Amino acid sequence: MRDSFKNFNSFPYGFTFPSPFSSGEQEPSSDSSVSSDNTDSDSGDGSVTINKNGHFIHCLTVIGQIEGHYLLPSNTKTTKYEHVIPQLVAIEESDEIDGLIVILNTVGGDIEAGLALAELIAGMKKPVVSLVLGGGHSIGIPLAVSADRSFIVPSATMTVHPVRMNGLVLGVPQTLSYFQNMQERIVRFVCENSCIKPERFRELMHSTGELVTDMGTILSGDSAVEEGLIDSIGNLSDALDCLYGLITSSSQPDN
Repeated sequence: MRDSFKNFNSFPYGFTFPSPFSSGEQEPSSDSSVSSDNTDSDSGDGSVTINKNGHFIHCLTVIGQIEGHYLLPSNTKTTKYEHVIPQLVAIEESDEIDGLIVILNTVGGDIEAGLALAELIAGMKKPVVSLVLGGGHSIGIPLAVSADRSFIVPSATMTVHPVRMNGLVLGVPQTLSYFQNMQERIVRFVCENSCIKPERFRELMHSTGELVTDMGTILSGDSAVEEGLIDSIGNLSDALDCLYGLITSSSQPDN
């Protein structure tokens, strides 16, 4: 059973438009096997599987920039979505893993890659809890709200802003239409997976009174909860207690 954890823990991790843990792939070390007296599995790449009271949970970190269709510079910390996707599939299909906690400290990244991960998390049957530390900016917002229950520490912030693009942009009406369609995908997902209203989310996106060189709004932890974007203020222990509670509830037979 413990060997199966190494299978999906061996994947390394890794908002900007189609232009998170290491910039290069990590080879599993020869001594990374789990000993017979240790039921926790840590691959050293930001992923860990923990056993407590007979329940195994998996911790997934999303840090730096979410790397998608384009490679980011080697000196940039990234979460690579092509490495996270198979991990999510393995966690969902595993008979041993009971729940997932997603810890975020990300500046955002590739929109389509971030939405892909958020859709996968939202579609999981196993209990999922998210915790925003430091920042859950831009496309990190859909990732935070994709969980069954979301938490944010008081010192963390979340930046809500419109879609933007790097590189060449054609000055034609189709470009604006494409931007609007992409933005509506984000609005729809966020509002379907949180308590914020679409009108209010768009208002925060297009605010011009807070950021000096940009449009948008920076929400503190308390403000994110007040706006209905995040469920609760909390820390790691709160998120873990919630996750174990969800696992216990889901394991009880229906009356």
